[in-house]
Amino acid sequence: MAIASTDRPLTAAPESPPRPRRRRGKGDFQKAEQRAGRAFAIPAIILLLLFVIGPAVVSLTMSFTNARLISPVAPEFIGLDNFRRAFTEDDLFHQSVANTFGFAALVVPLQGGLGLVLALLVNQKIAGRNFFRTVYFLPVITSMVVISLLWRFLYQEDGLINSALSMLTGGYYAGQAWLADPSTAMGAIVIMSVWQGVGFHMIIWLTGLQTIPDEVYEAGALDGTTPWQRFRYLTLPLLRPTFAFVLITITIASMSLFVQVDIMTDGGPLGSTSTIVYQIVQKGFQQQQIGYGAALSLIFFCVVLILALLQRRLTREKD
Repeated sequence: MAIASTDRPLTAAPESPPRPRRRRGKGDFQKAEQRAGRAFAIPAIILLLLFVIGPAVVSLTMSFTNARLISPVAPEFIGLDNFRRAFTEDDLFHQSVANTFGFAALVVPLQGGLGLVLALLVNQKIAGRNFFRTVYFLPVITSMVVISLLWRFLYQEDGLINSALSMLTGGYYAGQAWLADPSTAMGAIVIMSVWQGVGFHMIIWLTGLQTIPDEVYEAGALDGTTPWQRFRYLTLPLLRPTFAFVLITITIASMSLFVQVDIMTDGGPLGSTSTIVYQIVQKGFQQQQIGYGAALSLIFFCVVLILALLQRRLTREKD
C-alpha cells in the first residue's frame, strides 16, 4: 500500500527588492573635503606651534626676566626693567635704531625704484631680454654670506673698486678702506644690498606689468597721450597693489639687516653699522643676555608691525 507523502516541495522565498543607494549630495562632498583639509593641515599646524608660536611665547615671557643663556641661577621676573634699559640706558641700541632706519630710508626707494626701471626695460620687446632678466636675478639666488664676503674684498683699500677708481682718475684717487671709515661703511653696505636685492623686485614689478592688458595702452595711444602720460596715469595706478607688496617686503627686509653687518663690519667701526637685529644677536648669544635680547626682539617686532600696518593703510586702494 502506497503511503502518501506529506512533504511539499520547497519554494524559494521571494527576494526583497534591492535598497536604493543613497546618493551623496553636495554637503557630503564638502564635509569630506573639510576632513581631508584638516588632515593635511595638522602637520603644518604642529610645526607652526613648535617652531613659530611656541618660541614667540617663550621669548615674550623671557623678555620680562633676567635670564641668561648659560647660568646656574634661575631666571627672575624683573618686569619692565629690560625695556627701561633699552630706551634710557643703552646708547648703542639707540645708535643701532638710527642706523637701521637710515639704512631702510635709503634702500627702500633705491631698490624699489631701480627695480621698477629694470622691469620697464626688460619688459620691452628687445633681443636678449631673457638673458638680462637672468643676469639681474643671479645675485638674488646667491647666498648673502658669499656676496658679503666677496664685497668685503672688493671694498678693501687694495681691492678692485679702489683700483678701478684709481685707474679712471689717472692715479689721482689713492683709495680708502671703505668699511673701516665710519662715514662710508654704512653707505658701502647700502650699495651692496641694493645691488643684491634689486633683481628680486624687478621680477615682482615685471609680473605686475604683465598683468596690464595691452588694450589699456592702445586706448591711451588713441587719446594722443605721451609715453610719460601713459606711465603716470595708466601704468602707475594699475601697479598700486604691486607697489604695496614691494614697499612692505623691502621695508621688512631692510629693517632685518644682519648678515651683511655681521660678515663685513661686525657692527663697526664705532658702531656706525650696528643694527637692531645685530644687537639682538649680540646681546642674546654673544653676551648671553637672553632676557634682554628677548626684550629687544619684542621691540623690533612691534616696530616692524607698526611700519607694515602704516604702509598698508597708506597704499591701500580707496573706495
